[in-house]
Amino acid sequence: AVVKTAKRSWVQPTVAETGDRFAPKKIDADSVAKTRKLLDGAVAYAWKTVKSKRKPPALTRTRWVWRLAGSYHLCHPTKALMEEALSRFAATGRESLAQWAAEKATEEADHDRLALLDIQSMGYDAEAVVKALFPPAAKTLVDYFTQSVYATDPIGCVGYCYTSERLAICRGEDYIQKVKAQLPPDTADATRCLRVHSGVGADMKHVEETIAMVAGLALQERTRVAAACYETALLCFSPPKENYISEEELEYVLKPL
Repeated sequence: AVVKTAKRSWVQPTVAETGDRFAPKKIDADSVAKTRKLLDGAVAYAWKTVKSKRKPPALTRTRWVWRLAGSYHLCHPTKALMEEALSRFAATGRESLAQWAAEKATEEADHDRLALLDIQSMGYDAEAVVKALFPPAAKTLVDYFTQSVYATDPIGCVGYCYTSERLAICRGEDYIQKVKAQLPPDTADATRCLRVHSGVGADMKHVEETIAMVAGLALQERTRVAAACYETALLCFSPPKENYISEEELEYVLKPL
């Protein structure tokens, strides 16, 4: 099915596509390019679907701690969930997916510690902060990630991981410097977790690796990955149903920490 907007179009495979939808696909430059368009197209379509004009509050020192708490909660379960996905993929003989999950479990290990170090460098008790603060947006994404891994077919976790890393690489050095400019000079190290999950970190390589792996999957699997990309992006782009936490509320929670 060809999906078109005013600015771009992409191909969305359907179960009616010719060929064996369960057969692995030969990986070549053309299949990789089509897979990239498929996954990125799903993310872009989610952006078009949401069309929200609500913007998050301006970044402040206090709100950066809030975002770091969210980063911690997003990173913390990744290793364990990827190990579970590895076990489930391996049990059904899906070698490329099992290998991908194993690499993810290794690559993402201890990234939650980076967020804790960043919070600590801001002058807070990091463990107490992440215990007190669990941003709703982060919780929604973690819940989706967990449900994907424990679904009958855990392949949705591939779409979740791809979307998370694909959106992360949109943040480059300019963005990192803008964040630093909002922080006191003595907290320059409070962007370690951000830097790792940005266009200047390893996520660019991870995105390319995931595209290559997905390009070799069967049609039905590629379609499920694209659907998960769309669902994950919807969660990322949608503003919270309730109001954003206020600066006053954050100060009240963080002051004793």
